[in-house]
Amino acid sequence: MTDPIADYLTRIRNAYMAGKKVVEVPSSNMKVALTKILFEKGYILSYKVVEGTPFNTIKIALKYHPQTKTAAVKKIVRVSSPGLRRYADVKNMPRVLNGLGIAILSTSKGVITDKEAKELNVGGEVICYVY
Repeated sequence: MTDPIADYLTRIRNAYMAGKKVVEVPSSNMKVALTKILFEKGYILSYKVVEGTPFNTIKIALKYHPQTKTAAVKKIVRVSSPGLRRYADVKNMPRVLNGLGIAILSTSKGVITDKEAKELNVGGEVICYVY
């Protein structure tokens, strides 16, 4: 696997399209940080890091609207890839859906959202857009 973050995002996207309640992904520090942001911003119900013998996994409980059964995540898109890194400074911070979505960035302050990056006055690599 050449891009584990793209695999992580694709597993979540596919689980939402299939109507699954829970998805399991292999764990890493970056994936746990991404999952934590998705949980804090209300895109997933909960998550749990499961320590296993061969490798650790993250169990993610997906969130759907109670009446209409539509997914909380409409679109989750990988922006920066290993072959073409995308960076943004504070002045050119991306706005996702005119502020309704979030951009997740990897910065010197850790993995944070675009709004937090503006508050901290830092730029970084744009990992993905979520809305």
